[in-house]
Amino acid sequence: MFITVTAQKLGGNYSQSSAGFVEYLEKENQGLEQEHMEHFFNQYGDEISASEVVKEIDGNASKLKKKEPKFYSITVSPSKYELRKLENSREDLKRYTRAIMKDYASCFNREINGKQVTVNDIKYYAKIEHQRTFKGTDKQVRENQPVATKILNLKNEIRQIKQGQQEGSIKRLESKICRLEKEAPHQQKGKRIVQGMNKEGNQSHIHIIVSRKDMSDSVSLSPGSKYKASDVMINGKLVKRGFDRDSFFTKAEKTFDATFDYKRNYAESYKSKKDFIKNPKVYFTTLMGLSSNEKAVAFKILGKAGVPLNSIPTNKVQLALKTIKYLKRGVDVALKSGSIGI
Repeated sequence: MFITVTAQKLGGNYSQSSAGFVEYLEKENQGLEQEHMEHFFNQYGDEISASEVVKEIDGNASKLKKKEPKFYSITVSPSKYELRKLENSREDLKRYTRAIMKDYASCFNREINGKQVTVNDIKYYAKIEHQRTFKGTDKQVRENQPVATKILNLKNEIRQIKQGQQEGSIKRLESKICRLEKEAPHQQKGKRIVQGMNKEGNQSHIHIIVSRKDMSDSVSLSPGSKYKASDVMINGKLVKRGFDRDSFFTKAEKTFDATFDYKRNYAESYKSKKDFIKNPKVYFTTLMGLSSNEKAVAFKILGKAGVPLNSIPTNKVQLALKTIKYLKRGVDVALKSGSIGI
């Protein structure tokens, strides 16, 4: 599971309207028949139009300044292992979205009219997407880059020959390009993987637009708060504030496991990411202590994420050596690219 919570920003200021972001989320619907389109939904409604989403989000931002986020984007990307547990990606992910938005609400240290915040106080709209493209940071694109550079240089030569700027055989250069295309280390369906190419397989994920203000447009609910939980005096009143992201990520993972009876391996857990960041030695010690079956699954997950498995320590002596630093770099790349972790 990979989850991000971000404010949409344009230059130095935050987006004053959700229109651009909503339009971006409509990209997969272009050219599709009505029955094949994915529509926005919220806790209680389905098939909500893009125009209604923009109207509701933009109209729920009273008293917010230009330097304050009007809304936040939550992206929830289940791993391929998690997606395999779903019987119906669309309906199962909708059900999961509605469940984790209850978790989201429970992580606010806020009260509205003397009551703890609930999902009924959260104004949000979500959308399921089924496509993902390769990014420049993906391992496949990065490792294909030397080949891509050579191909680009050959194409420039061909262009110069066509323009009469140099002499040479276009046919010979095109033959070289064809050979290089096949030599690229990472292929998908017989084609060199490049940035922007759609990823094959089930790529279903969730986009959620959540208003900074509550349903009544009177209370600010910011998941970007630097406080987990604190109390502050405002106009002579003691007000609770804060949002616990750590708790949200933990609850979202547990909700998925409980909802879909998912048996989570340590290597793909939120706890493993925290262990890795705070104490790599604990992380690798825990990996070494897994049962044979669990360890095999963990190594498979890490291997698919690009971690150098042949250097993972197998005893306490290796664990104390500098190999930890080398492995940490490998796992760190996997975490940042979204291959593992939250």
